[in-house]
Amino acid sequence: MRSIRPSATRGRGRRTALAATGLAAALALTATACNDGKDTAGDKPAATTSAASDGDTQLPGNLSDQLKKHGIDPDKWKNGAWKNWDKDTWLREAKDFVNPVIDGLWKPERMKSAKDPNKTVAAKDFANDQGVTDPEPEPVEAQAEKTPYHEHAAPVGKVFFDSPEGSMVCSGTVVKDPRNPGKSNLVWTAGHCVHAGAAGGWYRNIAFVPSYNDQGLKANALRNATQSQVAPYGTYWADWVSTSNEWISQGAESGGAGAPYDFSVLHVKPEQGTKSLEETVGNALEVDFSAPAVQSIGSMGAWGYPAAPPFDGLLMNKCIDRPGRLSLSPEQPTMYRIGCTMTGGSSGGGWFRVRDGKNVLVSNTSIGPATNTWLAGPQLGKEAQQVFDNMSEKYGNR
Repeated sequence: MRSIRPSATRGRGRRTALAATGLAAALALTATACNDGKDTAGDKPAATTSAASDGDTQLPGNLSDQLKKHGIDPDKWKNGAWKNWDKDTWLREAKDFVNPVIDGLWKPERMKSAKDPNKTVAAKDFANDQGVTDPEPEPVEAQAEKTPYHEHAAPVGKVFFDSPEGSMVCSGTVVKDPRNPGKSNLVWTAGHCVHAGAAGGWYRNIAFVPSYNDQGLKANALRNATQSQVAPYGTYWADWVSTSNEWISQGAESGGAGAPYDFSVLHVKPEQGTKSLEETVGNALEVDFSAPAVQSIGSMGAWGYPAAPPFDGLLMNKCIDRPGRLSLSPEQPTMYRIGCTMTGGSSGGGWFRVRDGKNVLVSNTSIGPATNTWLAGPQLGKEAQQVFDNMSEKYGNR
Protein backbone atom coordinates (compact mmCIF):
# COMPACT_ATOMS: atom_id res chain seq x y z
CA MET A 1 0.00 0.00 0.00
CA ARG A 2 1.25 3.52 -0.69
CA SER A 3 1.45 5.24 2.68
CA ILE A 4 0.88 8.97 3.06
CA ARG A 5 3.11 10.85 5.46
CA PRO A 6 0.78 12.96 7.61
CA SER A 7 1.12 16.72 7.79
CA ALA A 8 2.56 18.31 10.91
CA THR A 9 -0.89 19.24 12.24
CA ARG A 10 -3.60 16.62 12.29
CA GLY A 11 -7.30 17.39 12.15
CA ARG A 12 -9.45 15.84 14.84
CA GLY A 13 -12.06 14.69 12.32
CA ARG A 14 -15.31 12.98 13.13
CA ARG A 15 -16.47 9.45 13.65
CA THR A 16 -20.06 8.50 12.93
CA ALA A 17 -21.45 5.65 15.01
CA LEU A 18 -22.90 2.77 13.02
CA ALA A 19 -26.08 1.02 14.01
CA ALA A 20 -25.83 -2.71 14.52
CA THR A 21 -28.36 -3.14 11.74
CA GLY A 22 -26.24 -1.08 9.31
CA LEU A 23 -23.36 -2.10 7.07
CA ALA A 24 -21.66 -4.11 9.80
CA ALA A 25 -24.60 -6.51 9.82
CA ALA A 26 -25.56 -6.30 6.16
CA LEU A 27 -22.11 -6.82 4.71
CA ALA A 28 -21.89 -10.54 5.27
CA LEU A 29 -20.26 -11.50 1.98
CA THR A 30 -21.47 -15.06 2.15
CA ALA A 31 -21.23 -17.55 -0.65
CA THR A 32 -24.45 -18.37 -2.45
CA ALA A 33 -23.07 -21.81 -3.19
CA CYS A 34 -20.27 -23.63 -1.46
CA ASN A 35 -17.52 -25.66 -3.06
CA ASP A 36 -14.94 -27.66 -1.17
CA GLY A 37 -12.19 -26.26 -3.35
CA LYS A 38 -11.18 -29.69 -4.64
CA ASP A 39 -12.66 -29.44 -8.13
CA THR A 40 -9.90 -30.33 -10.54
CA ALA A 41 -12.01 -31.46 -13.46
CA GLY A 42 -10.16 -31.35 -16.74
CA ASP A 43 -6.46 -31.02 -17.44
CA LYS A 44 -4.37 -28.18 -16.11
CA PRO A 45 -4.79 -25.26 -18.48
CA ALA A 46 -1.85 -24.51 -20.70
CA ALA A 47 -0.21 -21.11 -20.50
CA THR A 48 -2.48 -18.75 -22.38
CA THR A 49 -1.89 -15.55 -24.28
CA SER A 50 -2.04 -12.41 -22.17
CA ALA A 51 -3.74 -9.32 -23.46
CA ALA A 52 -3.55 -5.57 -23.50
CA SER A 53 -5.12 -3.62 -20.66
CA ASP A 54 -6.48 -0.94 -22.96
CA GLY A 55 -6.80 -0.14 -26.64
CA ASP A 56 -7.84 -2.20 -29.64
CA THR A 57 -4.61 -4.14 -30.15
CA GLN A 58 -5.20 -7.57 -31.68
CA LEU A 59 -3.00 -10.10 -29.94
CA PRO A 60 -1.31 -13.13 -31.48
CA GLY A 61 -2.96 -16.48 -31.00
CA ASN A 62 -0.45 -17.97 -28.58
CA LEU A 63 1.78 -16.88 -25.77
CA SER A 64 5.06 -17.90 -27.40
CA ASP A 65 4.52 -15.44 -30.25
CA GLN A 66 3.63 -12.69 -27.80
CA LEU A 67 6.79 -13.26 -25.77
CA LYS A 68 9.00 -13.64 -28.83
CA LYS A 69 7.66 -10.36 -30.18
CA HIS A 70 9.46 -8.72 -27.25
CA GLY A 71 12.61 -10.78 -27.69
CA ILE A 72 11.77 -13.12 -24.82
CA ASP A 73 12.47 -16.86 -24.98
CA PRO A 74 9.38 -18.54 -23.43
CA ASP A 75 11.34 -21.42 -21.90
CA LYS A 76 13.98 -19.14 -20.43
CA TRP A 77 11.25 -16.86 -19.07
CA LYS A 78 9.54 -19.67 -17.19
CA ASN A 79 12.91 -20.97 -15.95
CA GLY A 80 13.81 -17.68 -14.28
CA ALA A 81 14.39 -15.06 -16.99
CA TRP A 82 11.37 -13.18 -15.59
CA LYS A 83 13.68 -12.11 -12.75
CA ASN A 84 15.49 -9.77 -15.14
CA TRP A 85 14.08 -6.32 -14.42
CA ASP A 86 16.44 -4.45 -16.73
CA LYS A 87 14.79 -1.29 -18.01
CA ASP A 88 15.05 -2.48 -21.61
CA THR A 89 13.18 -5.72 -20.85
CA TRP A 90 10.53 -4.37 -18.48
CA LEU A 91 7.37 -4.21 -20.57
CA ARG A 92 5.25 -1.18 -19.66
CA GLU A 93 2.79 -0.34 -22.44
CA ALA A 94 -0.84 -1.41 -22.11
CA LYS A 95 -0.58 -3.77 -25.06
CA ASP A 96 2.57 -5.47 -23.71
CA PHE A 97 1.22 -7.34 -20.67
CA VAL A 98 2.26 -11.02 -20.57
CA ASN A 99 1.89 -13.39 -17.62
CA PRO A 100 2.53 -17.06 -18.49
CA VAL A 101 1.56 -19.64 -15.90
CA ILE A 102 4.56 -21.09 -14.07
CA ASP A 103 3.27 -24.28 -12.47
CA GLY A 104 3.84 -24.48 -8.73
CA LEU A 105 5.55 -21.08 -8.41
CA TRP A 106 3.19 -19.81 -5.71
CA LYS A 107 3.79 -22.48 -3.07
CA PRO A 108 2.44 -21.88 0.47
CA GLU A 109 5.78 -20.72 1.87
CA ARG A 110 6.33 -18.30 -1.01
CA MET A 111 2.85 -16.88 -0.49
CA LYS A 112 3.46 -16.49 3.23
CA SER A 113 6.73 -14.61 2.70
CA ALA A 114 5.35 -12.09 0.16
CA LYS A 115 5.65 -8.47 1.35
CA ASP A 116 3.38 -5.46 1.04
CA PRO A 117 4.28 -2.92 -1.70
CA ASN A 118 5.27 -0.08 0.62
CA LYS A 119 4.90 3.38 -0.98
CA THR A 120 4.85 6.86 0.57
CA VAL A 121 3.79 10.42 -0.17
CA ALA A 122 4.74 13.55 1.75
CA ALA A 123 2.64 16.42 3.09
CA LYS A 124 3.69 18.58 0.12
CA ASP A 125 1.68 16.31 -2.15
CA PHE A 126 -1.48 17.84 -0.66
CA ALA A 127 -0.51 21.43 -1.36
CA ASN A 128 -2.97 21.64 -4.28
CA ASP A 129 -5.99 20.43 -2.32
CA GLN A 130 -9.26 21.52 -3.98
CA GLY A 131 -10.38 22.84 -0.62
CA VAL A 132 -13.04 20.15 -0.35
CA THR A 133 -11.14 17.64 1.78
CA ASP A 134 -13.16 16.66 4.83
CA PRO A 135 -11.60 16.57 8.32
CA GLU A 136 -9.34 13.61 8.96
CA PRO A 137 -11.39 10.70 10.29
CA GLU A 138 -10.81 9.15 13.68
CA PRO A 139 -9.04 5.77 13.47
CA VAL A 140 -11.27 2.70 13.20
CA GLU A 141 -9.66 -0.43 14.57
CA ALA A 142 -9.48 -3.19 11.97
CA GLN A 143 -11.49 -6.27 12.90
CA ALA A 144 -10.52 -9.82 11.98
CA GLU A 145 -13.06 -11.45 9.66
CA LYS A 146 -14.83 -14.54 10.94
CA THR A 147 -13.66 -17.94 9.71
CA PRO A 148 -13.97 -19.83 7.51
CA TYR A 149 -13.60 -16.93 5.13
CA HIS A 150 -15.53 -18.63 2.35
CA GLU A 151 -18.65 -18.47 4.54
CA HIS A 152 -18.26 -14.83 5.60
CA ALA A 153 -16.36 -13.02 2.83
CA ALA A 154 -16.43 -15.35 -0.16
CA PRO A 155 -15.41 -12.84 -2.89
CA VAL A 156 -12.30 -11.58 -1.02
CA GLY A 157 -8.79 -12.93 -1.57
CA LYS A 158 -5.11 -12.08 -1.99
CA VAL A 159 -3.27 -10.91 -5.10
CA PHE A 160 0.34 -12.08 -5.42
CA PHE A 161 2.93 -10.70 -7.82
CA ASP A 162 6.66 -10.34 -8.37
CA SER A 163 8.43 -6.98 -8.58
CA PRO A 164 12.08 -5.86 -8.65
CA GLU A 165 11.88 -5.70 -4.84
CA GLY A 166 10.75 -9.33 -4.57
CA SER A 167 7.47 -11.17 -4.04
CA MET A 168 4.63 -8.83 -3.12
CA VAL A 169 1.03 -9.12 -1.97
CA CYS A 170 -2.16 -7.08 -2.32
CA SER A 171 -5.85 -7.84 -1.84
CA GLY A 172 -8.63 -8.30 -4.39
CA THR A 173 -12.34 -9.04 -4.87
CA VAL A 174 -14.26 -11.30 -7.25
CA VAL A 175 -16.66 -9.07 -9.21
CA LYS A 176 -19.62 -9.87 -11.44
CA ASP A 177 -19.21 -9.88 -15.21
CA PRO A 178 -22.51 -8.68 -16.76
CA ARG A 179 -21.63 -10.34 -20.07
CA ASN A 180 -21.00 -13.70 -18.40
CA PRO A 181 -23.64 -13.90 -15.66
CA GLY A 182 -22.85 -16.40 -12.93
CA LYS A 183 -19.51 -17.30 -14.55
CA SER A 184 -17.26 -14.32 -13.91
CA ASN A 185 -13.48 -14.65 -14.01
CA LEU A 186 -12.88 -11.00 -13.10
CA VAL A 187 -11.04 -9.69 -10.03
CA TRP A 188 -10.91 -6.05 -8.89
CA THR A 189 -7.73 -4.69 -7.29
CA ALA A 190 -5.46 -1.60 -7.33
CA GLY A 191 -3.44 -0.40 -10.30
CA HIS A 192 -0.26 -0.30 -8.22
CA CYS A 193 -0.67 -4.04 -7.59
CA VAL A 194 -0.18 -4.82 -11.31
CA HIS A 195 1.88 -1.96 -12.79
CA ALA A 196 4.71 0.21 -11.41
CA GLY A 197 3.35 3.39 -13.01
CA ALA A 198 5.34 6.10 -14.76
CA ALA A 199 8.78 4.80 -13.80
CA GLY A 200 8.26 1.11 -14.52
CA GLY A 201 6.15 -1.53 -16.19
CA TRP A 202 3.95 -4.56 -15.65
CA TYR A 203 4.60 -6.70 -12.61
CA ARG A 204 4.98 -10.44 -13.20
CA ASN A 205 3.54 -13.76 -12.05
CA ILE A 206 0.30 -12.04 -11.01
CA ALA A 207 -2.07 -14.50 -9.33
CA PHE A 208 -5.22 -14.41 -7.20
CA VAL A 209 -6.03 -16.74 -4.28
CA PRO A 210 -9.66 -16.48 -3.08
CA SER A 211 -10.26 -17.08 0.65
CA TYR A 212 -6.51 -17.30 1.32
CA ASN A 213 -5.84 -19.09 4.63
CA ASP A 214 -9.54 -19.91 4.86
CA GLN A 215 -9.42 -21.11 8.49
CA GLY A 216 -7.43 -18.10 9.71
CA LEU A 217 -4.44 -20.15 10.85
CA LYS A 218 -1.69 -18.32 12.73
CA ALA A 219 1.92 -18.33 11.51
CA ASN A 220 3.03 -21.41 13.47
CA ALA A 221 0.09 -23.50 12.32
CA LEU A 222 0.38 -22.22 8.76
CA ARG A 223 4.02 -23.28 8.57
CA ASN A 224 2.97 -26.88 8.00
CA ALA A 225 -0.32 -26.18 6.27
CA THR A 226 -1.30 -27.98 3.10
CA GLN A 227 -1.89 -26.26 -0.22
CA SER A 228 -5.65 -26.76 0.22
CA GLN A 229 -5.58 -25.02 3.61
CA VAL A 230 -3.67 -22.05 2.22
CA ALA A 231 -5.53 -21.86 -1.10
CA PRO A 232 -8.83 -23.75 -0.63
CA TYR A 233 -10.07 -22.86 -4.13
CA GLY A 234 -6.68 -23.03 -5.81
CA THR A 235 -4.58 -20.38 -7.49
CA TYR A 236 -5.88 -18.27 -10.38
CA TRP A 237 -3.38 -16.71 -12.78
CA ALA A 238 -4.10 -13.39 -14.47
CA ASP A 239 -4.01 -13.99 -18.22
CA TRP A 240 -5.33 -10.48 -19.02
CA VAL A 241 -4.99 -7.31 -16.97
CA SER A 242 -6.50 -3.85 -17.38
CA THR A 243 -5.60 -0.64 -15.56
CA SER A 244 -6.08 3.05 -16.26
CA ASN A 245 -3.93 5.00 -18.70
CA GLU A 246 -3.64 7.60 -15.96
CA TRP A 247 -2.02 5.10 -13.59
CA ILE A 248 0.40 3.88 -16.28
CA SER A 249 1.43 7.44 -17.20
CA GLN A 250 1.29 9.12 -13.77
CA GLY A 251 1.53 6.50 -11.02
CA ALA A 252 4.54 6.66 -8.71
CA GLU A 253 6.03 4.86 -5.73
CA SER A 254 6.15 8.17 -3.87
CA GLY A 255 3.66 11.00 -4.04
CA GLY A 256 -0.05 10.91 -4.73
CA ALA A 257 0.25 11.02 -8.52
CA GLY A 258 -2.28 8.74 -10.21
CA ALA A 259 -3.97 7.68 -6.96
CA PRO A 260 -7.51 8.75 -8.03
CA TYR A 261 -7.10 6.32 -10.96
CA ASP A 262 -5.43 3.54 -8.97
CA PHE A 263 -7.66 0.63 -9.95
CA SER A 264 -7.30 -2.54 -12.00
CA VAL A 265 -9.28 -5.50 -13.32
CA LEU A 266 -7.81 -8.98 -13.74
CA HIS A 267 -9.14 -11.76 -15.93
CA VAL A 268 -8.02 -15.02 -14.33
CA LYS A 269 -7.90 -18.72 -15.07
CA PRO A 270 -7.33 -21.57 -12.60
CA GLU A 271 -4.11 -23.55 -12.45
CA GLN A 272 -6.37 -26.60 -12.29
CA GLY A 273 -9.95 -27.27 -13.34
CA THR A 274 -12.30 -25.51 -15.72
CA LYS A 275 -14.92 -23.88 -13.50
CA SER A 276 -15.19 -20.10 -13.51
CA LEU A 277 -13.99 -18.21 -10.46
CA GLU A 278 -17.50 -17.08 -9.54
CA GLU A 279 -18.86 -20.64 -9.76
CA THR A 280 -16.00 -21.91 -7.62
CA VAL A 281 -16.23 -19.42 -4.75
CA GLY A 282 -20.02 -19.12 -4.95
CA ASN A 283 -20.28 -15.33 -5.02
CA ALA A 284 -19.19 -12.13 -6.77
CA LEU A 285 -20.04 -8.47 -6.24
CA GLU A 286 -21.44 -5.96 -8.70
CA VAL A 287 -19.25 -2.89 -9.32
CA ASP A 288 -20.95 0.47 -8.69
CA PHE A 289 -19.66 3.08 -11.18
CA SER A 290 -22.05 5.84 -10.12
CA ALA A 291 -19.39 7.48 -7.89
CA PRO A 292 -22.00 8.43 -5.27
CA ALA A 293 -21.39 11.56 -3.20
CA VAL A 294 -20.15 10.88 0.32
CA GLN A 295 -23.18 12.64 1.76
CA SER A 296 -25.41 9.91 0.32
CA ILE A 297 -23.43 7.04 1.85
CA GLY A 298 -24.21 6.12 5.41
CA SER A 299 -21.28 3.75 5.80
CA MET A 300 -18.67 1.94 3.77
CA GLY A 301 -16.54 -1.12 4.50
CA ALA A 302 -13.01 -2.04 3.38
CA TRP A 303 -11.80 -5.65 3.33
CA GLY A 304 -8.26 -6.94 2.88
CA TYR A 305 -5.20 -8.79 4.14
CA PRO A 306 -2.95 -6.18 5.86
CA ALA A 307 0.67 -7.37 5.80
CA ALA A 308 2.78 -4.57 7.32
CA PRO A 309 3.25 -4.51 11.12
CA PRO A 310 1.43 -5.01 13.40
CA PHE A 311 -0.24 -7.41 10.92
CA ASP A 312 1.47 -10.29 9.13
CA GLY A 313 -0.63 -10.70 5.96
CA LEU A 314 -2.09 -14.05 7.02
CA LEU A 315 -5.51 -12.93 8.26
CA MET A 316 -8.40 -11.13 6.57
CA ASN A 317 -9.51 -7.91 8.24
CA LYS A 318 -12.15 -5.25 7.69
CA CYS A 319 -13.02 -1.67 8.69
CA ILE A 320 -16.40 0.06 8.53
CA ASP A 321 -16.89 3.84 8.71
CA ARG A 322 -18.80 6.76 7.22
CA PRO A 323 -16.70 8.05 4.27
CA GLY A 324 -15.37 11.55 3.75
CA ARG A 325 -13.59 13.24 0.85
CA LEU A 326 -9.85 13.51 0.15
CA SER A 327 -8.60 15.90 -2.54
CA LEU A 328 -5.10 15.66 -4.05
CA SER A 329 -5.32 18.32 -6.76
CA PRO A 330 -7.89 20.48 -8.59
CA GLU A 331 -7.35 18.50 -11.81
CA GLN A 332 -8.20 15.09 -10.33
CA PRO A 333 -11.36 13.60 -8.81
CA THR A 334 -11.70 13.50 -5.06
CA MET A 335 -11.16 10.16 -3.33
CA TYR A 336 -13.15 8.43 -0.60
CA ARG A 337 -11.53 8.27 2.85
CA ILE A 338 -12.44 6.24 5.92
CA GLY A 339 -10.88 5.67 9.33
CA CYS A 340 -9.02 2.33 9.36
CA THR A 341 -5.90 0.86 10.96
CA MET A 342 -5.19 -1.68 8.21
CA THR A 343 -1.68 -1.45 6.75
CA GLY A 344 0.11 -2.34 3.51
CA GLY A 345 -1.09 -5.56 1.92
CA SER A 346 -4.68 -4.39 2.18
CA SER A 347 -4.01 -2.40 -1.02
CA GLY A 348 -6.46 -3.28 -3.76
CA GLY A 349 -8.96 -4.70 -1.30
CA GLY A 350 -12.57 -3.88 -2.13
CA TRP A 351 -14.67 -1.17 -0.51
CA PHE A 352 -18.33 -2.12 -0.25
CA ARG A 353 -21.62 -0.39 0.46
CA VAL A 354 -25.21 -1.56 0.55
CA ARG A 355 -27.32 -0.37 -2.40
CA ASP A 356 -30.94 -1.48 -2.81
CA GLY A 357 -30.34 -4.16 -0.21
CA LYS A 358 -27.32 -5.61 -2.03
CA ASN A 359 -23.60 -5.35 -1.41
CA VAL A 360 -21.74 -3.57 -4.23
CA LEU A 361 -18.08 -2.70 -4.73
CA VAL A 362 -17.64 1.07 -4.81
CA SER A 363 -13.85 1.56 -4.43
CA ASN A 364 -10.57 -0.13 -3.48
CA THR A 365 -7.78 0.66 -1.05
CA SER A 366 -5.14 2.88 -2.63
CA ILE A 367 -3.34 5.05 -0.07
CA GLY A 368 -3.08 5.65 3.69
CA PRO A 369 -0.84 7.49 6.18
CA ALA A 370 2.36 6.15 7.75
CA THR A 371 0.48 6.25 11.05
CA ASN A 372 -2.08 3.74 9.65
CA THR A 373 -5.11 5.64 10.89
CA TRP A 374 -7.12 5.93 7.65
CA LEU A 375 -7.39 4.64 4.08
CA ALA A 376 -8.36 6.36 0.84
CA GLY A 377 -9.68 4.86 -2.40
CA PRO A 378 -10.66 6.17 -5.85
CA GLN A 379 -14.19 7.04 -6.84
CA LEU A 380 -15.14 4.64 -9.64
CA GLY A 381 -16.58 6.77 -12.42
CA LYS A 382 -16.51 6.72 -16.21
CA GLU A 383 -12.75 6.01 -16.45
CA ALA A 384 -13.09 2.94 -14.24
CA GLN A 385 -16.16 1.75 -16.13
CA GLN A 386 -14.30 2.06 -19.43
CA VAL A 387 -11.48 -0.12 -18.11
CA PHE A 388 -13.99 -2.65 -16.78
CA ASP A 389 -16.13 -2.75 -19.93
CA ASN A 390 -13.06 -3.22 -22.10
CA MET A 391 -12.06 -6.25 -20.06
CA SER A 392 -15.57 -7.72 -19.96
CA GLU A 393 -16.27 -7.23 -23.67
CA LYS A 394 -12.96 -8.49 -25.06
CA TYR A 395 -11.77 -11.11 -22.64
CA GLY A 396 -14.57 -12.00 -20.22
CA ASN A 397 -15.78 -15.08 -22.08
CA ARG A 398 -12.31 -16.57 -22.63
